[in-house]
Amino acid sequence: MGSSQRARGPAGGGIERRRFLGYVLAAATLTVAAELGEAVLAPNEAAAVVPSVPGPAEIYDLNDMLTDAALPTANLITIRIDTDGTASFALPRAEVGQGITTSSAMLIAEELDLPLDRIRVTLADARPELLFNQLTGGSNTTISTFTPIRVAAATARHRLLQAAALELGEALDTLTAKAGIITSSATGRSLTYGELAGKAASATSAQVPVTLKEAAEYQVIGTGRRRIDALEAVTGRKRYAMDVHVPDALPVMVCRPPTINATVRSVENLAEVRAMPGVTDVAPVSTGVAVRGRTFGQCIDAVRALKVSWGPGSADDASDTTVRDELRRAELPLPALDLLTKSVDARFTFHFASNSALETNCAVADVRPESAEIWASLKSPIVAQEQIALQLGLPVSAVTVHVTEGGGSFGRKLFHDAAAEAAEISKAMGKPVRLMWHRTDDFRQGRVHPMATSRVRATYALGQVLTYDQRHTSVATDFGHGVGEIITAEAARLPVGDLTFSETIFALSQQTPYHFGVVTQLLGETDKGFHTGSMRNIYSPNVRTAQELVVDQLAGRMGKDPYRFRREFLKDERARAVLDKVADVGEWGRSMPAGTAQGIALHPEYHAYVAVLAEIDCRPETTGRKVPDAWTGPRVTKVVCAVDVGLAVNPLGLEAQMTGGIMDGIAIILSSGLHLDNGHFLEGSWDNYFYTRQWNTPPELEIVVMPPTTGQPGGAGELAVAGAAAAVACAYGRATGAMPTTFPVNHSGPLGFEPLPTTPPVPASPTDGLDHTF
Repeated sequence: MGSSQRARGPAGGGIERRRFLGYVLAAATLTVAAELGEAVLAPNEAAAVVPSVPGPAEIYDLNDMLTDAALPTANLITIRIDTDGTASFALPRAEVGQGITTSSAMLIAEELDLPLDRIRVTLADARPELLFNQLTGGSNTTISTFTPIRVAAATARHRLLQAAALELGEALDTLTAKAGIITSSATGRSLTYGELAGKAASATSAQVPVTLKEAAEYQVIGTGRRRIDALEAVTGRKRYAMDVHVPDALPVMVCRPPTINATVRSVENLAEVRAMPGVTDVAPVSTGVAVRGRTFGQCIDAVRALKVSWGPGSADDASDTTVRDELRRAELPLPALDLLTKSVDARFTFHFASNSALETNCAVADVRPESAEIWASLKSPIVAQEQIALQLGLPVSAVTVHVTEGGGSFGRKLFHDAAAEAAEISKAMGKPVRLMWHRTDDFRQGRVHPMATSRVRATYALGQVLTYDQRHTSVATDFGHGVGEIITAEAARLPVGDLTFSETIFALSQQTPYHFGVVTQLLGETDKGFHTGSMRNIYSPNVRTAQELVVDQLAGRMGKDPYRFRREFLKDERARAVLDKVADVGEWGRSMPAGTAQGIALHPEYHAYVAVLAEIDCRPETTGRKVPDAWTGPRVTKVVCAVDVGLAVNPLGLEAQMTGGIMDGIAIILSSGLHLDNGHFLEGSWDNYFYTRQWNTPPELEIVVMPPTTGQPGGAGELAVAGAAAAVACAYGRATGAMPTTFPVNHSGPLGFEPLPTTPPVPASPTDGLDHTF
């Protein structure tokens, strides 16, 4: 590679046509990998911008860190050509619905000249040798694998062409590869990839120079493709953790404490519960009392029958009010005001929220005296393998961790809580187990997005914003899922100084897209013993919502239209382009009835930009209708989203990502929050955790994917959440005439539901003995 650096390229362009080194690996059939130098993916230098100096995330962001950390082991990602003419690739990432198996297959199809339906993408088991190259998060998968996968595929194609030249006795430059067939232009003779797979294999590993395709040559990349797993999904053939067949792995559920992190003191009726129909085992464990039975229905019956005496939890006296008060006391100070300037001052509160993935925590474990085998959806399987091995007292090499597909994550599956718990239970019972958390377990004892406040002050004078200061204070976010290790390894290159893990993540993910003079954005934390984690987009939905609401206030104070004001102060032309697009398509400024309004917002992250225009209806006569088992309130009636990710590998998949992110953003602002009361959360299932439902999904939704602006993809998996949340909040403020400051906005109103009992934290279950999955 020499000293060539990553090129995001001019608008519409790709990376320059450069030569890369790939590896042909010793194997029975053709197996190839990529070799990449560190300079390939080094971040671009960013020049200082006046009047606002670039923040750390504008110079080197979280995604750059994850990409650089994955780079040293990029050559260990391999593609195998099989004798049936298919290409097999074990993706070292987690597929949880975001569509990365499809986009990865598209990259292979492009450089290998093989039809998409001839490519088999599976998920790799935990591979410790990959180091930091098996972590799924930060919207990083497509960015970090874009070049390595293509280099490996191009290496395979080159090797197949060489083998065909020898087999046919033809000059290499007379051969062409198309749709898995290599044909001689001189004689018309051809060979399939399957026929060449063994002949192209090598008895020793060797370097192979290859050239990647130019963007103008793309036939697959940049075209909208339906998911390669769509048929399996709609026909129920996709295999998740609970679909894995392991002999004698019977269902297990856990009776959990009424408050967070409480522990078992005693169980009064162990013998009685062990004698219940279908129950095979009952065992106290660190998280509660585990019950193993013939069906999940029988497990639930046993859990409900247990009489457990619980010790204190880690947050028994905590409530929304006490946590909020502590956060406010912990807020870092804002700079002193200049008496010659005017200011906008605001404080926002964001309540606890649940990742609320459709698939609850679940895992299969088979622990033996000298080995263990785990099946689960894991976004950080290497950390899971290491920590489970430590927990069981086994060497890492004795623990096999299989990564299954997941039914949603939104950050939740970065942690391996269910896998570790299943391993503990299997060891305690001496039998294989199939553990599933009840939905109520997930809401009340699972990981939550931490409660936070955001204090903002912006000063202005003479038509200019002079300063923007934001102090975000959060219940501590747990980053013990592998990212902390990456930060430690990459510390020398990070532009953030001596910060904690959380402060580093905050600094590398938050930025201000506007020229607002002197800008500071700082994070403070408190820790009250909660199970926290990174929800989709980490800090950005809260931070961006607070900032965009203040931007609306600044525009109003300075007598300017919110869209025009944003456009005037934007730093980047790509940001301006997506903002202009939603204003045009969404008819910004059109006349609307009282009680309804438009909101507009912009969010930059991970070398990508999104703008969202939302329309909301807050009129009581149209939003006060009764919907069974659902909170009713303001409805978002229209959303227009324009997204620029540089190069969209699969525009159809990108549209789906934006749609999901928009639904998350609506929920965060309007309805989805957890109520904390005396150490436990009141929400216990979907009927009282009000995620965006069909009745309040916008009837009008349009996603505009901008033409390529760079030669490489940017992050997309989380991008729309913050942009949509901010746009909805701004629309709500304009429709009601008052800037909202507490989120979700329904949180301070009547509870609207009767909380499920806390002991045991499950509702009544059927007693017919069937395998009910809740």
